[in-house]
Amino acid sequence: MFVKILILIVFFAIMIGVGIYCRKSATNVQGFVLGDRNVGSWLTAFAFGTSYFSAVIFVGYAGQFGWKYGLASTWIGIGNALIGSLLAWRLLGRRTRLMTQYLKSATMPDFFGQRFNSNALKTAASVIIFIFLVPYTASLYNGLSRLFGMSFGIDYTWCVAGMAVLTAIYVLVGGYMATAVNDFIQGMIMLVGIVAVILSVLNENGGFTAAVEKLSQIPAETAPGLNGAFVSFLGPQPLYLIGVVLLTSLGTWGLPQMVGKFYAIRDEAAIKKGTVISTVFAMIVAGGCYFLGGFGRLYADKVEFGANGTPVYDSIIPSMLQTLPDLMIGIVIILVFSASMSTLSSLVLTSGSTLTLDIIVPAGKKNGKNMSEKSQLLSIRLLVVFFIIVSSVLAIIQAKSQVTFIAQLMGISWGALAGAFLAPFLYGLYWKKTTPAAVWVSFIVGVVVMCTCMYCTFTGRQFISPYFTSSINAGVLAMVSGLILVPLVSLFTRVKSKEEVDKMFNCYEKEVTVKALTSLMDEEKK
Repeated sequence: MFVKILILIVFFAIMIGVGIYCRKSATNVQGFVLGDRNVGSWLTAFAFGTSYFSAVIFVGYAGQFGWKYGLASTWIGIGNALIGSLLAWRLLGRRTRLMTQYLKSATMPDFFGQRFNSNALKTAASVIIFIFLVPYTASLYNGLSRLFGMSFGIDYTWCVAGMAVLTAIYVLVGGYMATAVNDFIQGMIMLVGIVAVILSVLNENGGFTAAVEKLSQIPAETAPGLNGAFVSFLGPQPLYLIGVVLLTSLGTWGLPQMVGKFYAIRDEAAIKKGTVISTVFAMIVAGGCYFLGGFGRLYADKVEFGANGTPVYDSIIPSMLQTLPDLMIGIVIILVFSASMSTLSSLVLTSGSTLTLDIIVPAGKKNGKNMSEKSQLLSIRLLVVFFIIVSSVLAIIQAKSQVTFIAQLMGISWGALAGAFLAPFLYGLYWKKTTPAAVWVSFIVGVVVMCTCMYCTFTGRQFISPYFTSSINAGVLAMVSGLILVPLVSLFTRVKSKEEVDKMFNCYEKEVTVKALTSLMDEEKK
């Protein structure tokens, strides 16, 4: 117990210390929200990765999908690395940095407003973010209750309060830069922690070969004729597995807290290094989490089951860890704390800055009142506190009273945000002919699809087909619909100002001088 408490105290002290150290970078809005667009490759890559992977993945998704698909769930982590990280950096990183700098936008809603010359789009995007990021933020606390109860016997309320207060302190004091530095530290903990936990679990089961052999002997309920379903290449339910890969990988391209990391990149070198670092980080952390979850059925005798015979998915990973040494459990606790706090800090900073810069400040201008820099900073900080309090209360209510509405809304959030934003953001960066009307269609379809799915879930009705009853597959439907409808609608509608759009895209054509080591040039043809 002394070792575990000591680890927590040291961890808390470092997080707060970083916030105090970075306070000078948070004296203006650009510094507080984007770190003055001067964040290097390592910090940006780790900020991207730690915002991507939270305790929801380590405790919830890894346990749930590992139980359903066995070792094939590792494909989810591989998809997260190759699609969610590598392709995201390659296709979005450079263009996002250039376009948002030209437009002087600090948030995703502001990008839509500036890019498509529409304040209404900016407001709509802000409202969507406000509605769906809060319950998504609340989900980050999931998993902490079981791990802390197992290790310390502490009530869930105190776990949530401690995490919320600690996150609030370093975000409020140091802003984006403190978040990025702490994300780097937390990311290193996650890397070391997941490797150590995997090795410990495999060792407990007699090594990798013995563990796989045991897993191969367990029959799958969904594929009774497939021997060794949980060690097969695509598992017992390939189509459902593909849906999870697409939503958790491609979906990040439309999440404001993820795309926002590209706004703050310092230079070209940071993009190139960040692409590699982020991909490797995702491969180890996400791949490791889902690989670990694939062995969950070996602990079926320890897992908690509900009244309907379905396992309580949040109990699977804690059940796998409860027999580990105290030092290893201490590492796991810090791992989950790190994963949760890094994502929480990113989400509340995104929510607070979006509501201030995209709704409150424009509303003040309409009434003839311009907010000063100091007032904007104060507003963002107050909203950060507000979002942390609201998400904490939602998490406690959901845990104490088992309010299923909150839990269901958490699952809908990712699909709604990605379904609404992915297509218009991607096409907006690459295609001049993308129109405001097409963006509106994507916003409406993304939200309507996910809300309809949620309504059908609550009322016991079927949404389209059994496959789309899952909020994950419904989220994929929302994203794919947007990717098809945005170019289709754009072909039949008009761009507001072709000349202005041409000027925007000229930011990609600007000539710059680079060193010979960066780009080779044939001197003879010069």
